[in-house]
Amino acid sequence: MIVSIIVAKAKNNAIGIKGDLPWRLPADLKHFKKTTAGHHVIMGRKTFETLQKPLPGRTHIVITSNRNYSVPEGHRVVHSLEEAIAIGKEKELEKIFILGGAEIYKLALPYCHEMIITEIDAVPEADTYFPDFKKENWAISDKSNYQKDENNPFNFSFVTYKRKAVP
Repeated sequence: MIVSIIVAKAKNNAIGIKGDLPWRLPADLKHFKKTTAGHHVIMGRKTFETLQKPLPGRTHIVITSNRNYSVPEGHRVVHSLEEAIAIGKEKELEKIFILGGAEIYKLALPYCHEMIITEIDAVPEADTYFPDFKKENWAISDKSNYQKDENNPFNFSFVTYKRKAVP
């Protein structure tokens, strides 16, 4: 099973401010929806709560330390990242996506095989950041660059990083 992080981050690694994205980038939302549709998605409780309801066409696995936390039927609550990943393995999923937040991304880095990152050419104010990672451990397998337009106020790239094999 491929464990894949998916995130949009700015040049300063910003990913959020006050429980929201620090930008509006419709092309990224469309890319996110297309990429994760039909898959299981793992996220922390705070990230799940910013959604207000589960994203359609995806099974949500929510990580929380709250033993009484509940999610709508068809979705799951777990209490560790390892437990969340185990669900994917038990179901023999081809791929599972990590959606954040920052602490979940940090925990997931050692487990993930790929990262699908929307790199946004901006340096917004933020209170939540994607963790640093050693780029020498990753190879870019795909990259598409886009210029800002009337709907997307920043230049951005969709970049897929694959973990390099350990020698």
